[in-house]
Order: sequence, then structure tokens, then C-alpha cells
Amino acid sequence: MQAEAPLALAVETPFLNGLKSLLPAGGNLAACLTCGACVAGCPAAGLEGMDPRKFLRLVALGLEQQALDSPWVWMCTLCYRCVKACPMQVDIPQMIYYARQSWPRERKPKGIVGSCDQGLRTEGASAVGISSEDFSFVVADVLEEVRETQPRFKDLRAPVNKHGAHFFVNQNSREPVKEPDEMVPLWKILHQAGVDWTYGTLGWGAENYCMFAAEDEHWREVLGKQVEGVRRLGCASWINIECGHSFYSIWAGLKRFNIEAGVEFDHIVNWYARWIREGRLAPSADWNRDLRLRFTVQDPCMAVRKSMGDPFAEELRFVVKACVGEENFVDMFPNRSNNYCCGGGGGFLQSGYKEARLAYGRVKAGQIKATRAQYVITPCHNCHAQIEELSEHYQGGWHTVNLWTILCLSLGLLGENERTYLGPELAEVWLPQ
Repeated sequence: MQAEAPLALAVETPFLNGLKSLLPAGGNLAACLTCGACVAGCPAAGLEGMDPRKFLRLVALGLEQQALDSPWVWMCTLCYRCVKACPMQVDIPQMIYYARQSWPRERKPKGIVGSCDQGLRTEGASAVGISSEDFSFVVADVLEEVRETQPRFKDLRAPVNKHGAHFFVNQNSREPVKEPDEMVPLWKILHQAGVDWTYGTLGWGAENYCMFAAEDEHWREVLGKQVEGVRRLGCASWINIECGHSFYSIWAGLKRFNIEAGVEFDHIVNWYARWIREGRLAPSADWNRDLRLRFTVQDPCMAVRKSMGDPFAEELRFVVKACVGEENFVDMFPNRSNNYCCGGGGGFLQSGYKEARLAYGRVKAGQIKATRAQYVITPCHNCHAQIEELSEHYQGGWHTVNLWTILCLSLGLLGENERTYLGPELAEVWLPQ
């Protein structure tokens, strides 16, 4: 069978011209070898009759409107697995980003645009629209309850607007709005590690859906609130919580818009690993010695393949194995930078294309089932929501859990009300006295 002929270039158009800076070989779309490696590694291939290679060929052959108008541009999660697989490193996800920019705002998915607008509207940059006053109230209310009901933590702190704190910590809006008790394990970990930290009323929200809406000006505006929040409190370092897209929106945004934050910015999983090595956190897997519960971990595309790479993936595994026992951990295959996207990223959860999103997740569901793990640790909010739904949709039977829950459990700090995502076998394991 003969190999497919290299791309013949169409007459240039404004969109085609805009792509030149993304491509190797002097901006020549003929750099694509039409080998299909991108298609083979893309869980979105086939949705809406589209795939990465077809998208590229349509653009190159002058049929760009057919490509740009396809809802598939909102089903591609911009996970960069196609770039990793491509022998020529053609940046198709950035093309998709430009395609999203070409959509009039009124035609873009309402969920993504709505979350972007809430981040723009609120002082805290909250994508769900919770005000900084309400956020501060929820934090204080939950903290008071923990102090009253868990005597061991009568001195627990969750400061807001503490000037001069070493760490500025942002928070995904999902917790204070939908599951406030899920903030507590993080507070306990920071307390146990002896960390001087604070939230801020300005820019406390971790998420930035303007990035998924492909609106650079708005992406930068939300990021500006987050950066100014850190500067205003005079913090020396900035911690992003367990969330892939919020980490990437800051990490990539600082580079894209040439913004100097003036402080170190890092993902909290890296800090978990540092504090364990320094002896400030001492997790134990003894709780799992007899239970022998099997765990796997989802590598968030945004935090691994798109930004920090395999070194972050190794730190993630270091922490997980310290918590559950190396013998009780099993990797998905493939994994690390080569892992498949679950389908929760790229704004897919907010896009309204639920059936397509679940179809996209079939590959991930198969990966998880193959591990025979009872628990999937997901250090990312979008991964957590998607993989939890995939378990139900594909009858996987696994539990989906945040890393902070398992770390807190392994430290003997996890309270009774902080076990929402754990199974009944862990309802009373290592409850703090």
C-alpha cells in the first residue's frame, strides 16, 4: 500500500497565514507527513467525523471553514498528545485554539463563556461567581466547625489576607461552593507541615476558563487578578492546588503574556514531595497493609505533558506510593507524558457536549479497568469530575479521590466528614483521636 502523498498547500488565507508561526520548516503545512500518528493517539478522533489529521488537511487544502465550523474544536481537549506523537511536532492544539478564537462569542459554548465571565466579574476570579466575602465566610465557618468538633485541631488555621505570609495559596471554587469539607484536608496538610500561608480575597480563585474560551485579553485579565493578589499580600511563594488546568493557565499565561509574578510559582504536589523528603510530613502506608487496596493515578495533561513533564509525574508517584504502599500502586499504560487525556480538560466539562465527552473517555475507562484498581487518584479537578462520571457510565466501580484525601488519611489526620469520595471500607480507618 502506497503512503499518502504529502500535503499540497492551498491558496493562503488569513487563518492559514496566522498558523505559520506554529509550524516547523518555516511555517510550511507540508511539514505534516500525513502519517496518522496524531489520530492513533487521540481519544477525540472520530467525534463529529473529525480527527487531528483531517482538521489539518482541511485547512491546508483551502477548506478551512469546514474545519473551523466543526463543534470538534470544542471536543479536542488541547491535551498535546498529538504533538508528542507527531514526528514533525506540528502544533495542532494551538491551531484548535486559533479556531476557537474564530467563533463569535455568542456561538461559543455557554458554559465555558459563562465561567470566563464569572472570573472576570468577581474580585476573587471565581469561575462559579462566588464573591470574596462569601468565600471568606465559608472558610471561617468550616474552620470553626473543625475546631469545635475535632479537638486535635483546635489550633488549625485558614488565614485570609495575611500580609507577609510565605505562601499564597489559591483554591478552586468547586470546594467552597459545592463541597466545603474538601478544603479541610489541605488545611491540615499545610498545618502539619508547619507552613506559613494565606488565601487572598483578590485572585483566590484558581481556575481560568477564559483560556478555554480562547480569549487572550480575558485570560490575561483573570491572571492579572491572581498575580496582583500575591503581590498585594507580599507573599514570597505561590502554591497552586491540585488542579491541572488552573496550574497551566497560570504557568502558560505568565509566559504567553510576558508577566513577571516576582515569586516562585509551583504546583502543590511538588511541595508535598519536598515536605515528605524534609521530614515535615511523614505519611505511612500501614493503614493499607492488610486492606491491600489497589491504587492508580491519573497524570493530568496540563501539569505533566503540557508543562512540567515526567519529573512532575515522578514526584506525584513518590507521594502516592508513600501514602498507599508501593506494592499497592499500579500504573495505567501508557502513563506519564504519554498518558491519555481523560476528556475532562480543554473546557469539555463545560461545553455541553456530554455524550461526546463520555465517548472520548472510553479510552481512559479502558486504561483504568486494566489496572484493576479500586481507587483512582486525580490531582486535578477536571480529571476528578470526568473520571468519577466515567466510573458510573462505563460501570468501572472505582472510587475517584483527590490526592490530599489520601495524603491526609496516611498522616492520620482525615476527619469523618472529609471522606466523601472514599468507599465504606475506609469510613473509619485511622480516624484522628
